[in-house]
Amino acid sequence: MIIPKKTKLSDDELGRVVKIAEDFGCRIQVIEGVAQSIYALVGDERHELLINRIEGLPYIDRIDTIQSPHKLLDIRSELRNHPISFGGVELGKELLLIAGPCTIDPRNPQRLYETAHALKEAGAQALRGGVWKPRTNPYSYQGDNKCLDILMEASRKTGLPVNTEVMDEGHLEMAIDAGVHMLQIGTRNALNYSLLSQVGKAIDGKDTFVLLKRGRHMGPIDEFISAAEYVVNYGNPNIMLCPRGTLPGLEGYRNHPDESITPLLKEKTWAPVVVDPSHSVGKAVYVESCSMSAVAYGADGLCIECNIEPTRGLGDDPKQAIRPDEFRRLAEKCREIWKLRSL
Repeated sequence: MIIPKKTKLSDDELGRVVKIAEDFGCRIQVIEGVAQSIYALVGDERHELLINRIEGLPYIDRIDTIQSPHKLLDIRSELRNHPISFGGVELGKELLLIAGPCTIDPRNPQRLYETAHALKEAGAQALRGGVWKPRTNPYSYQGDNKCLDILMEASRKTGLPVNTEVMDEGHLEMAIDAGVHMLQIGTRNALNYSLLSQVGKAIDGKDTFVLLKRGRHMGPIDEFISAAEYVVNYGNPNIMLCPRGTLPGLEGYRNHPDESITPLLKEKTWAPVVVDPSHSVGKAVYVESCSMSAVAYGADGLCIECNIEPTRGLGDDPKQAIRPDEFRRLAEKCREIWKLRSL
């Protein structure tokens, strides 16, 4: 990883570095951070002459060689100094709360608008809402393109940035064109490396964020982080890791709650951790406890399913969505736990 002496290299300086890298069969990937751009040396960077030639340039401060399967996401990477702010929250300095319905109902946009306003008043800083839905049963409701317009209208009405899941290249293009602020990669696509690469390419040079969920089948920590590397590798470091419960499920819960992996992730990577307690436990009555537990374990944020009328919602809402008044109480308790962490 090449660190320049200035905030970023000029075009001429970068061209010189690229030429040296190409001489040794490597390439340079530019990662534009807020305070500092870094230049990832991709390929076999162990050649001593390669390192010496680049470090010998007057505008290069140093080269950090990180022996890790995820060089960019590694805790020692210079990207640890890249601040990630979303919804007016700098993660790590304040708890980020994302909330909204599992699935947007195209027949009743008003329910989303009312939910969004209620959540903003209750303390949410971002709105989630499912436009397209992965379903085990091919005959279940799969979502509707019209819901993307409804989601973006809710954003305009409330001023809240929005999160929605994309499952293929078509969804990705529509979401980017619509101005979705955070793209969610769901658990079923957590290891879809083709899609992860497409997402990374699509958000390069944009201020779009990615919320990457952990694979359902007990995905190892390094596997989870390396999946995020596929996205960041194309130049945009605005990524968040999302534990959301794994399989096999724990009796009584929808999945096996995995918020306890947060400290393990933070030992290895600088990426913020935003836990999804709703899918983890799968029942509204348990969401508050799981949320508080996640914050106690060190989570930087929560992504919670919430609906002003859960019983009339689509998808998982009747089972696991909480109401805005319940969200308000949850938010207050979790923020108190956040304060205790700094004592």
